[in-house]
Amino acid sequence: MTKKVFSLDTQPGIQRDGTDFDKNYHTDGRWVRFQRGRPRKIGGFRAITTETDGISRGIFVNSEDGTNTIYNGYNNGLQVLTIDNNGVGSGVNNVVFGGQILTLNTLVGGSSYTNGTYTNVTLTGGSGSGAKATVVVSGNAVTSVTITAGGVYYLVGNTLSAAASSIGGTGAGFSIKVATINNDFIQSDLNLWQFDAEFDVTGGTTLLLAHPGQNLAQIDATTDTAVQALPVNSLISTPLRDINGPSPTGALVEVSGGVCVLHPYVFVYGNNGLIKNSAGGDPFDWNSPDANEVNVASNKIVKGLPVRGGSNSPSGLFWSLDSLIRVSLAPQTLGVPGTPNFAPTNYWRYDIITTQSSILSSQSVIEYDGIYYWCGVDRFLLYNGVVKEIPNQFNQNYFFDNLNYDQRQKVWATKVPRYGEIWWFYPSGTSEECNNAIIYNIREGCWYDAGFADGATRSAGYFSQVFRFPINSGTDLSTQEAIFTASITTVNLNANIQMAATNQIGYGQLVVATGIPSGTYVVAIAPSATPGNITVTLSAAATASATVTASFETMPNKTTLWQHEVGTDKIVGQGVLAIESFFTTSDLGWISGGPYNSPAPTQGGVGDNYWLHIERIEPDFVMSGEMYCQVIGRPYAQAESEFSAPFYFDDNTNKIDMREQRRELRLKFVSNVVGGTYQTGKILLNANVGDVRGY
Repeated sequence: MTKKVFSLDTQPGIQRDGTDFDKNYHTDGRWVRFQRGRPRKIGGFRAITTETDGISRGIFVNSEDGTNTIYNGYNNGLQVLTIDNNGVGSGVNNVVFGGQILTLNTLVGGSSYTNGTYTNVTLTGGSGSGAKATVVVSGNAVTSVTITAGGVYYLVGNTLSAAASSIGGTGAGFSIKVATINNDFIQSDLNLWQFDAEFDVTGGTTLLLAHPGQNLAQIDATTDTAVQALPVNSLISTPLRDINGPSPTGALVEVSGGVCVLHPYVFVYGNNGLIKNSAGGDPFDWNSPDANEVNVASNKIVKGLPVRGGSNSPSGLFWSLDSLIRVSLAPQTLGVPGTPNFAPTNYWRYDIITTQSSILSSQSVIEYDGIYYWCGVDRFLLYNGVVKEIPNQFNQNYFFDNLNYDQRQKVWATKVPRYGEIWWFYPSGTSEECNNAIIYNIREGCWYDAGFADGATRSAGYFSQVFRFPINSGTDLSTQEAIFTASITTVNLNANIQMAATNQIGYGQLVVATGIPSGTYVVAIAPSATPGNITVTLSAAATASATVTASFETMPNKTTLWQHEVGTDKIVGQGVLAIESFFTTSDLGWISGGPYNSPAPTQGGVGDNYWLHIERIEPDFVMSGEMYCQVIGRPYAQAESEFSAPFYFDDNTNKIDMREQRRELRLKFVSNVVGGTYQTGKILLNANVGDVRGY
């Protein structure tokens, strides 16, 4: 057979399921995506801050006038920070959950406080049903309230309301209990986490007791932790209350599944198929005619999202563990008023689309251009008016066979619309946090995965919208107390300091130094006029001009918030690390169809029992930085593969000469240098028939 020139045309996608010899798609890859049918490196990521607390379970980004406010929810609270359109901004602040503070000022010995309730209380005014004590409700300048022994009292608005029952007989004392509050936000996108807020009646301070969320499986199974939150003016959180509800007046609307908004209605959902909505335009009215409460499924409702409803608007989709329900506003009055057949207006229509569905986690649902995609417990599904399975011949077994089902609720979905991608991050093997992601490319009609790249270790995120970069949170908790100590050569009232560029300083890092206020953190980093130095701007002004020694710290149990799809590398402060990206072709040997690797080969040589001998590769890349290629092969499908030495090339390399042959042969292309990236074009192979002999 004469020498031939072939183009490398392995089909787009990375196929993990099946055997390598049986694939027409790429057999391996890491941090690579496909565009126009060709591989290209996925973008880099940069640390916005390394100072967020705990592991994030939900992120929401609100953009306004060039300022992007990031809300980050974790198991013990909610944090907020702001960035500009380049990802540079302020430090991290905790969000306060407001409410009246209940202080009991007449307790004497023998009292105990458990889970928001005082018991075994001795009153200064005597004992029994006639005993009196004074309770001061502060925070809204409320006057003192007199309470009676033997009753259970709830803080409602600015007053105390007694429950109907007593907790004991004469002389048994009394308890003061502040009603449990589910601080779920009215904005559906801020339904990040559920909090039970109780008020500390001993110290006179507001403490937030945060509990793990349990939509499908418990996340972060920790004991209750009291969090003293700091005020943040940009967020106002209001517990959902029913102003016309049962006693006590203003009862809380309890939520076990979540909250969503089908404007102008607020919906809550949860156990036993519960779907409940407020009156239109009033999240505190749950009793008007257009408010409703139904149980439409036998299992818990775990997710609700608005959907285009046409003439029946608003509309929404609600996922239970085994069904999908569509809810639409469709007012209908039966009969004529005053006649026997008259019936009150029915405002809402509940259509059970399917009872043969499933959902892997409440965070695995994502909308892409009006179509909803999610993970079931054993397949991938979509809704575009009907429920359909998404065909996946690439990595369905790879995903479900390796998923850690004990951590299934941590599976979450996001999207990268620029490249037509939906990402599902998931914990694989025994990992308790997400360590990989599988990707469905709607535009290319193929699947691939992140290959356990560092950029796939993310616990939550928010896709690009007004702020054009995705924001994702890492899963690694920091353990390092101090990164470095540097001598500050210049300190002025604006707290700008200069230091060596080799110091690994990052945005949001705390600064501890003489002459600098406590709690000061880094807000900006810029090149210095002095060669080899950088200028760091701090959040607070120095008290005096002086030369001091500062310790820049990363506190333990902190995580990193990342801005994705920016540049080519992993950047933390001034530290820049290369991100490895590679792809491996399908089998190119003569025995499997030749280097062109068409799904339906028509050229000669198909099935010929010869080795494939490659003399030259003509690279065709839009690239920066050096790459290398390796020849991988084996004599038989189940034999061990052998790797050649790497052949290096860059954007000035016209050809790569080699003398490599394998009976079953694949090519691996790797980029792993700082600043390295690539987009693949039409790569040409100069190949001919090799030996006819054993390996």
